[in-house]
Amino acid sequence: MDLATNLEALRTRVAAACDRAGRNPATVTLLPVSKGQPPEVVRAAADLGLTVFGENKVQEAKAKIPLCPGRLRWEMIGHLQTNKVRDAVHFFARIQSVDSLHLAEEIQRQAEKAAQTVPVLLEVNVAGEANKFGYAPAQLLAELADLNAFPRLEIHGLMGMAPWTPDPEKARPVFRRLRELRDACASQLGAPLPELSMGMTGDFEVAIEEGATVIRIGTALFGERPPAPRLRAG
Repeated sequence: MDLATNLEALRTRVAAACDRAGRNPATVTLLPVSKGQPPEVVRAAADLGLTVFGENKVQEAKAKIPLCPGRLRWEMIGHLQTNKVRDAVHFFARIQSVDSLHLAEEIQRQAEKAAQTVPVLLEVNVAGEANKFGYAPAQLLAELADLNAFPRLEIHGLMGMAPWTPDPEKARPVFRRLRELRDACASQLGAPLPELSMGMTGDFEVAIEEGATVIRIGTALFGERPPAPRLRAG
């Protein structure tokens, strides 16, 4: 794994996508997805100037974060169960995967206990995929005022993903709908929602062209994730 080479290649591709969209590359945050990566790999990435990392599972993050440089910020990008919210509020600077009023209520409760405010993104399942978490767009608009009423939650924007496809162009309508939904939410709230977390290794360039401000990158930076170790029976 040559992290420096991979990162340089990513930054070149981000800059090119921004150029096509008439955007400043500084408006796009590359969020390394460090799921399955050991602390020494995170440290090596941090040594290249990366300061914010995304984790999918609270338990893995809880074990890993204390072993990584203390200056790093962490974001929760995976599905969050309510029984893991207390730890999530403690370990993560932002939770990107708020996908229900019930979860938001628990984040509010734990944030109140911790006397802190929690920045969040609202996760939307724009394509309506049965195997993915996230708000249906209509439900999000219906519950947005209630979500915004929690005093300990700071809604920064939306997060979502497109269905997997070998042709990134097929993801474009999904990203466009997410951006349009973000704009509708901002209009409904009468407040800006600056963040759009969308785009991964296979489709981030199209996501940037459609307005992504955060791209979640794993494989293109770290390489293929090693398979999980198999447990030997007996």
